[in-house]
Amino acid sequence: MNDGKPIAVIRVRGSTRTTSDVEDTLKLLGLTRVNHCVVLRRTPQVLGMIDVVKDYIVWGELDAQTLADMLEKRGMLEGNKRLNEAYMKASGFDSFDAFAENFIKGKAELSSLIGLKKVFRLHPPRKGYRSIKAKHPYGALGNRGAEINEFIKRMI
Repeated sequence: MNDGKPIAVIRVRGSTRTTSDVEDTLKLLGLTRVNHCVVLRRTPQVLGMIDVVKDYIVWGELDAQTLADMLEKRGMLEGNKRLNEAYMKASGFDSFDAFAENFIKGKAELSSLIGLKKVFRLHPPRKGYRSIKAKHPYGALGNRGAEINEFIKRMI
């Protein structure tokens, strides 16, 4: 369970009527606004933070193709510049797909792309959330496992 596999965490609910513990944990995760997504490694510390904010987020295991799409279409550098192929090559990776494969295998980290913002700003999902108050499979909240990839593709 704590194997260091990458997981995507997306904030689904806003900050109205949240406790300070939840708000602080969301800030530590880097999820300051609705529809923000971060990619993290599955560790006991991250799973503990996810447990605190489980009623405000959706998460699941990320695959290489979805990560490559997120980097290409939603990756931003400091100074609000788009992440592009030239920057990837300057960082030592042939393409978005090559980096994503290395990241999934644990051979690369997002921090190896110097200047990459850790938050991906996504659209609301096409065809909607179903419910932001009910847990998966009836709504958007909770652990989706591998289904998070389809959810993210609807948001890119």
